[in-house]
Amino acid sequence: MILAPSILSADFSQLAHDLEKVVSAGAQWIHIDVMDGHFVPNITIGPIVVKHIRRTTSAYLDCHLMISEPDRYIDAFAEAGADGITIHAEACTHLHRTLSRIRELGLKSGVSLNPSTPVSAIEYVLEVTDLVLLMSVNPGFGGQSFINAVIPKVDEVRKLISQRDILLQIDGGVGTDNLGMLLSKGIDVIVAGSSIFNSMDPESTIKEMFAIAAANES
Repeated sequence: MILAPSILSADFSQLAHDLEKVVSAGAQWIHIDVMDGHFVPNITIGPIVVKHIRRTTSAYLDCHLMISEPDRYIDAFAEAGADGITIHAEACTHLHRTLSRIRELGLKSGVSLNPSTPVSAIEYVLEVTDLVLLMSVNPGFGGQSFINAVIPKVDEVRKLISQRDILLQIDGGVGTDNLGMLLSKGIDVIVAGSSIFNSMDPESTIKEMFAIAAANES
Protein backbone atom coordinates (compact mmCIF):
# COMPACT_ATOMS: atom_id res chain seq x y z
CA MET A 1 0.00 0.00 0.00
CA ILE A 2 1.10 3.50 -0.85
CA LEU A 3 -0.41 6.00 1.58
CA ALA A 4 -0.92 9.58 0.40
CA PRO A 5 -2.23 11.86 3.17
CA SER A 6 -4.15 14.77 1.68
CA ILE A 7 -3.02 18.17 2.93
CA LEU A 8 -6.54 19.50 2.32
CA SER A 9 -7.25 18.48 5.93
CA ALA A 10 -3.91 19.58 7.39
CA ASP A 11 -3.30 22.66 9.51
CA PHE A 12 -1.83 25.15 7.03
CA SER A 13 -0.46 27.28 9.86
CA GLN A 14 1.95 24.43 10.64
CA LEU A 15 1.98 22.57 7.36
CA ALA A 16 5.67 21.67 7.41
CA HIS A 17 5.25 20.14 10.85
CA ASP A 18 2.19 18.15 9.78
CA LEU A 19 4.00 16.85 6.69
CA GLU A 20 6.98 15.77 8.75
CA LYS A 21 4.72 13.86 11.14
CA VAL A 22 2.92 11.85 8.47
CA VAL A 23 6.08 11.07 6.51
CA SER A 24 7.90 10.01 9.67
CA ALA A 25 4.97 7.71 10.45
CA GLY A 26 5.42 5.96 7.10
CA ALA A 27 3.42 7.84 4.47
CA GLN A 28 5.26 7.64 1.16
CA TRP A 29 3.34 10.27 -0.78
CA ILE A 30 1.80 13.67 -0.07
CA HIS A 31 -1.48 14.31 -1.90
CA ILE A 32 -1.99 17.92 -2.92
CA ASP A 33 -5.53 18.90 -3.91
CA VAL A 34 -5.55 21.83 -6.32
CA MET A 35 -8.99 23.44 -6.78
CA ASP A 36 -9.92 26.45 -8.86
CA GLY A 37 -13.45 27.35 -7.76
CA HIS A 38 -14.67 26.54 -11.27
CA PHE A 39 -14.29 22.82 -11.94
CA VAL A 40 -15.07 22.23 -8.26
CA PRO A 41 -16.79 24.60 -5.79
CA ASN A 42 -13.72 25.41 -3.72
CA ILE A 43 -10.39 27.20 -4.05
CA THR A 44 -7.21 25.84 -2.51
CA ILE A 45 -3.59 26.24 -3.60
CA GLY A 46 -1.35 26.75 -6.61
CA PRO A 47 2.21 26.11 -7.82
CA ILE A 48 3.78 28.55 -5.34
CA VAL A 49 2.62 26.49 -2.37
CA VAL A 50 3.81 23.29 -4.05
CA LYS A 51 7.22 24.91 -4.53
CA HIS A 52 7.46 25.60 -0.79
CA ILE A 53 6.22 22.12 0.10
CA ARG A 54 8.94 20.69 -2.13
CA ARG A 55 11.53 22.48 0.00
CA THR A 56 10.23 20.86 3.18
CA THR A 57 9.98 17.20 2.16
CA SER A 58 11.53 14.62 -0.13
CA ALA A 59 8.28 12.64 -0.22
CA TYR A 60 6.58 12.03 -3.55
CA LEU A 61 4.34 15.00 -4.33
CA ASP A 62 1.09 13.75 -5.84
CA CYS A 63 -0.63 16.79 -7.35
CA HIS A 64 -4.32 16.32 -8.13
CA LEU A 65 -5.53 19.10 -10.40
CA MET A 66 -9.27 19.57 -9.93
CA ILE A 67 -9.26 22.51 -12.30
CA SER A 68 -10.60 23.55 -15.67
CA GLU A 69 -8.08 23.75 -18.53
CA PRO A 70 -5.31 21.93 -16.67
CA ASP A 71 -3.06 22.19 -19.73
CA ARG A 72 -2.43 25.83 -18.84
CA TYR A 73 -0.80 24.92 -15.51
CA ILE A 74 0.96 21.58 -15.97
CA ASP A 75 4.34 23.14 -16.73
CA ALA A 76 4.09 25.40 -13.67
CA PHE A 77 3.39 22.49 -11.33
CA ALA A 78 6.23 20.51 -12.87
CA GLU A 79 8.61 23.41 -12.30
CA ALA A 80 7.33 23.75 -8.72
CA GLY A 81 8.48 20.22 -7.91
CA ALA A 82 5.54 17.89 -8.48
CA ASP A 83 6.46 14.23 -8.99
CA GLY A 84 3.11 13.24 -10.44
CA ILE A 85 0.18 15.19 -11.85
CA THR A 86 -3.34 13.82 -12.04
CA ILE A 87 -5.93 15.53 -14.21
CA HIS A 88 -9.65 14.92 -14.59
CA ALA A 89 -11.01 13.24 -17.69
CA GLU A 90 -14.01 15.56 -17.38
CA ALA A 91 -11.81 18.68 -17.60
CA CYS A 92 -9.77 17.84 -20.70
CA THR A 93 -10.77 18.32 -24.31
CA HIS A 94 -7.73 16.40 -25.53
CA LEU A 95 -7.03 13.98 -22.70
CA HIS A 96 -4.40 11.90 -24.51
CA ARG A 97 -2.41 15.02 -25.39
CA THR A 98 -2.51 16.35 -21.84
CA LEU A 99 -1.39 13.07 -20.29
CA SER A 100 1.39 12.83 -22.87
CA ARG A 101 2.59 16.32 -21.94
CA ILE A 102 2.84 15.35 -18.28
CA ARG A 103 5.07 12.43 -19.23
CA GLU A 104 7.16 14.63 -21.55
CA LEU A 105 7.99 16.74 -18.49
CA GLY A 106 9.35 13.64 -16.75
CA LEU A 107 6.44 13.24 -14.34
CA LYS A 108 4.04 10.40 -13.69
CA SER A 109 0.70 10.98 -15.40
CA GLY A 110 -2.62 10.33 -13.70
CA VAL A 111 -6.23 10.50 -14.83
CA SER A 112 -9.14 10.90 -12.42
CA LEU A 113 -12.81 10.01 -12.71
CA ASN A 114 -15.64 11.59 -10.74
CA PRO A 115 -18.16 9.16 -9.20
CA SER A 116 -20.67 9.54 -12.05
CA THR A 117 -18.14 9.35 -14.90
CA PRO A 118 -18.04 5.98 -16.67
CA VAL A 119 -14.81 4.01 -16.82
CA SER A 120 -15.04 4.01 -20.62
CA ALA A 121 -13.84 7.64 -20.54
CA ILE A 122 -10.25 6.45 -19.99
CA GLU A 123 -10.23 3.31 -22.10
CA TYR A 124 -8.24 4.89 -24.93
CA VAL A 125 -5.60 6.75 -22.89
CA LEU A 126 -4.14 3.89 -20.86
CA GLU A 127 -0.98 3.83 -22.98
CA VAL A 128 -0.03 7.28 -21.63
CA THR A 129 -1.33 6.76 -18.08
CA ASP A 130 0.66 5.81 -14.97
CA LEU A 131 -2.16 6.15 -12.44
CA VAL A 132 -5.97 6.01 -12.39
CA LEU A 133 -7.66 7.90 -9.56
CA LEU A 134 -11.24 7.01 -8.66
CA MET A 135 -13.05 9.71 -6.71
CA SER A 136 -15.24 8.11 -4.05
CA VAL A 137 -16.79 11.46 -3.15
CA ASN A 138 -17.86 14.36 -5.33
CA PRO A 139 -14.69 16.49 -5.37
CA GLY A 140 -14.46 19.90 -3.78
CA PHE A 141 -14.44 19.46 -0.03
CA GLY A 142 -12.76 17.23 2.56
CA GLY A 143 -14.54 15.20 5.19
CA GLN A 144 -17.23 13.73 2.94
CA SER A 145 -18.67 10.23 3.26
CA PHE A 146 -17.59 7.42 0.98
CA ILE A 147 -19.99 6.79 -1.94
CA ASN A 148 -20.57 3.03 -1.92
CA ALA A 149 -21.80 3.07 -5.53
CA VAL A 150 -18.15 3.60 -6.57
CA ILE A 151 -17.13 0.12 -5.35
CA PRO A 152 -18.18 -1.67 -8.57
CA LYS A 153 -16.07 0.86 -10.52
CA VAL A 154 -13.01 -0.32 -8.59
CA ASP A 155 -13.54 -3.81 -9.97
CA GLU A 156 -14.18 -2.41 -13.44
CA VAL A 157 -10.99 -0.34 -13.52
CA ARG A 158 -8.93 -3.16 -12.03
CA LYS A 159 -10.10 -5.38 -14.91
CA LEU A 160 -9.49 -2.64 -17.49
CA ILE A 161 -5.89 -1.93 -16.51
CA SER A 162 -5.26 -5.66 -16.00
CA GLN A 163 -1.52 -6.37 -16.11
CA ARG A 164 -0.52 -2.87 -17.21
CA ASP A 165 1.96 -0.98 -15.06
CA ILE A 166 -0.71 1.43 -13.83
CA LEU A 167 -1.44 2.26 -10.20
CA LEU A 168 -5.04 2.37 -8.98
CA GLN A 169 -5.76 5.13 -6.48
CA ILE A 170 -8.90 6.06 -4.53
CA ASP A 171 -9.75 9.34 -2.84
CA GLY A 172 -12.65 10.33 -0.61
CA GLY A 173 -14.07 9.06 2.64
CA VAL A 174 -11.37 6.45 3.17
CA GLY A 175 -10.47 5.44 6.71
CA THR A 176 -9.66 2.45 8.86
CA ASP A 177 -13.25 1.22 8.59
CA ASN A 178 -13.20 0.60 4.82
CA LEU A 179 -9.48 0.40 4.08
CA GLY A 180 -9.24 -3.38 4.22
CA MET A 181 -12.12 -3.82 1.78
CA LEU A 182 -10.58 -1.40 -0.72
CA LEU A 183 -7.16 -3.01 -0.54
CA SER A 184 -8.72 -6.43 -1.09
CA LYS A 185 -10.17 -5.11 -4.35
CA GLY A 186 -6.76 -4.12 -5.65
CA ILE A 187 -6.37 -0.47 -4.69
CA ASP A 188 -2.66 0.46 -4.73
CA VAL A 189 -2.68 4.06 -3.49
CA ILE A 190 -4.87 5.33 -0.65
CA VAL A 191 -5.60 9.03 -0.29
CA ALA A 192 -6.78 9.92 3.21
CA GLY A 193 -7.26 13.41 4.56
CA SER A 194 -9.64 14.00 7.46
CA SER A 195 -9.31 10.41 8.71
CA ILE A 196 -5.63 11.13 9.35
CA PHE A 197 -5.25 14.83 10.09
CA ASN A 198 -8.47 15.13 12.10
CA SER A 199 -7.76 12.09 14.24
CA MET A 200 -6.54 12.43 17.81
CA ASP A 201 -3.18 10.93 16.86
CA PRO A 202 -2.35 11.05 13.13
CA GLU A 203 0.81 8.95 13.53
CA SER A 204 -1.09 6.17 15.29
CA THR A 205 -3.79 6.28 12.63
CA ILE A 206 -1.19 5.85 9.90
CA LYS A 207 0.41 2.94 11.71
CA GLU A 208 -3.02 1.34 12.11
CA MET A 209 -3.59 1.72 8.38
CA PHE A 210 -0.35 -0.03 7.56
CA ALA A 211 -1.22 -2.79 10.03
CA ILE A 212 -4.51 -3.29 8.17
CA ALA A 213 -2.59 -3.39 4.89
CA ALA A 214 -0.18 -5.99 6.27
CA ALA A 215 -3.08 -8.13 7.49
CA ASN A 216 -4.69 -7.86 4.07
CA GLU A 217 -1.54 -9.21 2.41
CA SER A 218 -1.23 -12.21 4.74
